[in-house]
Amino acid sequence: MLIYPAIDLYQGKAVRLYKGDYAQMTVYSDDPCAIAEDFARSGATHMHIVDLEGAKNGTTPNFETVLEIKRRGGLFCEVGGGIRNMETIDRYLRNGIERVILGTAAVTEPGFLEKAVAAYGKKIAVGMDIKDGYVAIKGWTEQSALTAFAFCETLQKIGVETIICTDISRDGAMKGTNHQLYRELMQQFSIQLIASGGVSSMEDVEQLAKAKLYGAIIGKAYYTGAIDLARAIEVAT
Repeated sequence: MLIYPAIDLYQGKAVRLYKGDYAQMTVYSDDPCAIAEDFARSGATHMHIVDLEGAKNGTTPNFETVLEIKRRGGLFCEVGGGIRNMETIDRYLRNGIERVILGTAAVTEPGFLEKAVAAYGKKIAVGMDIKDGYVAIKGWTEQSALTAFAFCETLQKIGVETIICTDISRDGAMKGTNHQLYRELMQQFSIQLIASGGVSSMEDVEQLAKAKLYGAIIGKAYYTGAIDLARAIEVAT
């Protein structure tokens, strides 16, 4: 299982939200590039970046910061937040980002998702953010009518290979991840599933690796020191 340490960006800073609430934001660093360099020193090969401002308003205000993080970290980089047209996808991929994550647009514009997957294949992932069993959109500020399982079925038919699934109720709460949800998704679908939200202990990492998930995202637990990144990578492989 791959470990994806995460950087969430807001106004060029590395931050974390509590349960997706923008009003409950903690700034962890004014230098996210230095964090990416620490990821690399710890043995990470991949990282996960979210432009929180972009997720909320559909733009890419942290685009240049993302590219600098990629350059200095030197890791495989997947990026989400505000990617809602082909031009933005192309712009990220042309500048060395390995995979882009579609969230809101994957829900509200399925035709766009199909076009993106047809054009870019495995370089397109979908971020499936779950709140009370339903898919949330627009930076987690709105809830759609789609259940997680109905959405996964649609994504599999379209040909999406990688799904990043976040249980919003667990995100940033340091109360463990939703193992049952991930097990059920793995049983029902043939996808590369990346767990996100609440991965807060080595036990979480061990259980997710045992369930044979494709990857796990470590966010707040890295910043608070609850998980030693080098050790997590060792356990997961």
